[in-house]
Amino acid sequence: MLKRKLGNSGLVVSALGLGCMGMSFGLGPAADKSEMITLMRKAYELGVTFFDTAEVYGPFVNEELVGEALAPLKGKVAIATKFGFELDPNGGPKFIGLNSRPEHIKKVAEASLKRLKVEVIDLFYQHRVDPSVPIEDVAGAVKDLIQEGKVKYFGLSEAGANTIRKAHSIQPVSALQSEYSLWTRKPEFEIIPTLEELGIGFVPFSPLGKGFLTGAINNQSQFAANDIRSNLPRFTKDAIEANQALVDLLSTYAKQKNGTTAQIALAWLLAQKPWIVPIPGTTKIHRLIENIGAARIELTSNELNEIQTVASKINIQGDRYTEAMEKMTGI
Repeated sequence: MLKRKLGNSGLVVSALGLGCMGMSFGLGPAADKSEMITLMRKAYELGVTFFDTAEVYGPFVNEELVGEALAPLKGKVAIATKFGFELDPNGGPKFIGLNSRPEHIKKVAEASLKRLKVEVIDLFYQHRVDPSVPIEDVAGAVKDLIQEGKVKYFGLSEAGANTIRKAHSIQPVSALQSEYSLWTRKPEFEIIPTLEELGIGFVPFSPLGKGFLTGAINNQSQFAANDIRSNLPRFTKDAIEANQALVDLLSTYAKQKNGTTAQIALAWLLAQKPWIVPIPGTTKIHRLIENIGAARIELTSNELNEIQTVASKINIQGDRYTEAMEKMTGI
């Protein structure tokens, strides 16, 4: 797989990464551990060198899973993880709130290093902006960790343009991770121009709309109680039915390109900027192979313009998050 450079930083990774959250958290029951280890190693064999996790996924178990799976590949892959939440001290799944105090960041880094079985964290994101802690203090804490050799690169997630600028002035931000796809395009208005100006890479999460853009979800789909989609406005039956027009658009180009709707959705993202690296997640090897196949699909400028024209006329129904979840984003 071709490589991409995340902005002006020295971080070079595969054009498509692998989001590992759903292997153990957020999208229904956890998958089989041995199967997920096999899947991650298969991803590397197919050219993926960028893997995404976080302490909050589980909590903790996803970092442990990624650490075990990628231990034989130390030095050959880049692992991104995240800080920023206050978790149940008893190890339960409860999130107490946000916490990006410098002392907490450094404590999280030490714990993540152990779970990931590495000596340095390749990319350390602030998972969500903490309004109670100045972003300059957050950036300063990560800068200390970089100087100590415990972290290589600093990232932000779901941060607004002003926050990005303030953080970047203290410690260069290598990447921003936020939701971006054909059905979540808010970053185009202010975030992407800011990233381009500052030389920061962009790592879209949920590039397949939490599975919706694959075409595998319809208004009869059922989600487990521990699947976050069961509570999201865009995954009500009415919203799914209304938003089907976007899947139909992707399907049209999939037929023309001898690909799949998922591949067209990812190819569209890759075509937006050369410093965009989507991180689709999956628990199935056939889906992994399908996603990676998106890197071979090239959309012409005419095709991109056609997609833009049609997509701009589709009014996406349903908010991407609940009101409470949206308040935790800084965009």
